[in-house]
Amino acid sequence: MALQDKSRKPGIATRLLNWYDLHHRDLPWRIGPADLAQGKWPDPYRVWLSEIMLQQTTVEAVKSYFTTFTKRWPDIFALAAASQNDIMKAWAGLGYYSRARNLKACADLIAAQGGIFPDTDKTLRALPGIGPYTAGAIAAIAFNRPAAVVDGNVERVISRLYRIQTALPQAKPQIRILVEQLVPAARPGDFAQAMMDLGATICTPRRPKCMLCPLSQDCTALVAGDPELYPVKLPKPEKPLRRGAAFVVSRADGAVLLRQRPSKGLLGGMSEVPTTNWTARQDGKTSLEAAPFSAQWEKTGQITHVFTHFRLKLDIYHTRFDGAAPADHFWSVPGRLHDEALPTVMKKAIEAALPGATKRKQN
Repeated sequence: MALQDKSRKPGIATRLLNWYDLHHRDLPWRIGPADLAQGKWPDPYRVWLSEIMLQQTTVEAVKSYFTTFTKRWPDIFALAAASQNDIMKAWAGLGYYSRARNLKACADLIAAQGGIFPDTDKTLRALPGIGPYTAGAIAAIAFNRPAAVVDGNVERVISRLYRIQTALPQAKPQIRILVEQLVPAARPGDFAQAMMDLGATICTPRRPKCMLCPLSQDCTALVAGDPELYPVKLPKPEKPLRRGAAFVVSRADGAVLLRQRPSKGLLGGMSEVPTTNWTARQDGKTSLEAAPFSAQWEKTGQITHVFTHFRLKLDIYHTRFDGAAPADHFWSVPGRLHDEALPTVMKKAIEAALPGATKRKQN
């Protein structure tokens, strides 16, 4: 297969890049082919920020967050000067919150080194929060290095192109080798983005638009008539269900009682309403005996939230309390709850008790 792969390489890269020149997606962090041709080069800061945000997150979900971040913190020095709490607040709702903690750590490190990003796959991997995919993407897109960039879209394209029978994730090393063979010496950044765009817009999981694909003549799965069978995936085990309770406390003026989660672990550093001690591995109590203090609690509903490795079902209780905040808790300023570093699961819990409380008020 290796000899066959190498003989197909020039044609595949050329056809893909020609397609990309005409059909690439316009994204807020991307420098298009025409701009590159005129000497405008990608900003490593914007490439890095977008790739961190795009880890396990869709392009559409990232766009508004990227715009907010770059307006507020336009360069690595501005981001390094920001507080961890402000970054977590701006990240709230995007999920996978360890990314935000690593974002701050990485910004601090690079700013301390004069604001210069490493420019190779290997040196980028040494930075907090940067793994093989992200390092390859930054090296290729920001620095024109011939690095292999393999995300879910690329895995799908390559699995169909070569009709790979091995199931994911076991097929990942094989796919990476094949991508490495295809990366052209010229325009490796555009090639990486072209592969991702092809998977996102043409070589989709269901109903791929094979007749529009620039690589249709190279696709082994298309020739066999079964492209939707690839990539081969093993059945996913059912996610365990965890239980717990959340206690929403509001003040007469509309303030809501919050606390900050420990800096490490699930939802680390984010804000939350008081809850029982549920984790990904164990249930928490669901009864009022676990409430943070004695009060007239009213059960207002139940919410379900799906994490990567488990499902969580929380019983929601609400009470009014006008005293001082207990130790390690704080009152969120009335009308500003939407600015707190609340993960989606906590917004759901608050909304179940206080409908509309987390929404930004329109002037």
